[in-house]
Amino acid sequence: MTGFINIDKAVGVSSAREVAVIKRLTGMPCGHMGTLDPMADGVLPIGIGNACRLFDYFLTKHKIYLATFRFGADYDTLDTTGTISAEGGRVPEENEIKSVLPAFTGDIMQVPPKYSAKSIGGRRGYDLARAGVDFELPPKKVSIYSIELIARRSESEYDFKIECGGGTYIRSICRDLADKLSTKAAMSALTRQCSGPFTLGSAVKSELLNKENISSYIIPADSVLSFESAHVGGNEQKKLLNGMSVPTQLADGAYKIYLENGQFYGIGAADGGRLKVKTKLC
Repeated sequence: MTGFINIDKAVGVSSAREVAVIKRLTGMPCGHMGTLDPMADGVLPIGIGNACRLFDYFLTKHKIYLATFRFGADYDTLDTTGTISAEGGRVPEENEIKSVLPAFTGDIMQVPPKYSAKSIGGRRGYDLARAGVDFELPPKKVSIYSIELIARRSESEYDFKIECGGGTYIRSICRDLADKLSTKAAMSALTRQCSGPFTLGSAVKSELLNKENISSYIIPADSVLSFESAHVGGNEQKKLLNGMSVPTQLADGAYKIYLENGQFYGIGAADGGRLKVKTKLC
């Protein structure tokens, strides 16, 4: 039993808890592909068994979020689950916000939140922050493809649609957007609508799963990888399975490798006329 489950995570539930549910139902090692904070909901792809080895191939995939930013106060966690650290900031008008949004698209440098899973000296940022340790996180380059103000939810809250690459912190966008407008803000809601090939429309709530039906929700690993296929057999197959490279006429790049019995074996790379397995699943 291997592949992916596209979970629709609920608000108030940790990503680790969702992984534990799938692990219990499948009896296999499992892991999630990009954590969602407990306050967030939406798409949480979970790898089952050796499919977890494929996570690196999804790291830079396109993600779509619906986020709500509340203006007028600052929170230590950069979201409204934390403690208010500053009040009295003004609430900007819609036209002001729209005027600065272009500054937040493209490849930009972003400082992650201190309350995050970022590792500093072997410890998670959120553990250090909760312990009152003073530390700084270095900025990192992230890709934001678009950010759109779509509605005013309340007197102090606005809804945004954000399309970005992997590793982007929506809470950091909220912080930096407010700073650009000379005020304060925190994220008050977040829904992930899409993570690479996994979309909210095809996601399932974990409470609907059981040992009898879970196999029908497992997505085959090769079906969500966009690489072209390479079929091997005979002596070439034997050499590849033993870690050797074989001659190929394939163009350089990554390929899904299938054995002569039709089984999906893993990901290989063609380079300079040679094909070699890079990530095997069986």
